[in-house]
Amino acid sequence: MPRPPDPAKRLELLDRVREYVVRNGLAGLSLRPMARALGTSDRMLLYYFGTKERLVAEALALDEQRPLFRFESLLARLAPVHDAAALRRFVEEVWRQLGQPDRRAMLPLYFELMAVSLMDPDRYGPLFRNLLAEWSGLFTPLFLGLGMSEEEARDEATLLVGSAFGLLFAPLADGEWRRADTAFRLLLDRFEPRWRACGGAGT
Repeated sequence: MPRPPDPAKRLELLDRVREYVVRNGLAGLSLRPMARALGTSDRMLLYYFGTKERLVAEALALDEQRPLFRFESLLARLAPVHDAAALRRFVEEVWRQLGQPDRRAMLPLYFELMAVSLMDPDRYGPLFRNLLAEWSGLFTPLFLGLGMSEEEARDEATLLVGSAFGLLFAPLADGEWRRADTAFRLLLDRFEPRWRACGGAGT
C-alpha cells in the first residue's frame, strides 16, 4: 500500500513553489527546471499535486501569503461597514496596503496570470476567474449592506475591482504611485455619491 503524502512536506513545497513563481513568473513555467531549483524532482511534485496547474493554483492560494487574506482579516477586525464613509475608508486602506513594497512583489504575477489566461484559457483561465471572484466576493457583501440589490452589489464590486486593477497596472510599469493614488481617490469621489444614495450616507 503506497504511503500517503506528508502534509508538512507538501506545505513546505507549496511555499517554495510560490516563491519560485513570484521570482520567475508563469511564462514558460516548466516542472523540471522548477524542480531542480527547488532541490526535488518533477516526479515528486506530481506525486504531491497531480498537475502543474493544481500546483500553481494551490501555491498562489496560500492564505498566509495572499493579499486577499490580509484584507479579509482586516475587515473582520473593523467595526461593521454599514455606510458609504466606512466603506470608502476600508477601500482606501486596501489600496494603501496593495501599494506597500512587500505587496507589490505579488502584483506583477496577477497581471501575468491575466495575460496567460487569455493566451491559454483552458489551463490558466480558471485561476484568474477564481482570483477575480474572490476579490469581488470581498466587496459584494459590503455593497449589500448599503442596501443594494444582489445584482447591483455584484456589479458594483466588479466595477470597483476592475477599476482598481486597471489603476495598479501603470505604476508597476512607470513607478508613478503618487499619481495612481490621486487617480484612485478621484475614482472613489465618483463612486461614493452612488454609495450614499443607496442609504449608506454615514457622517
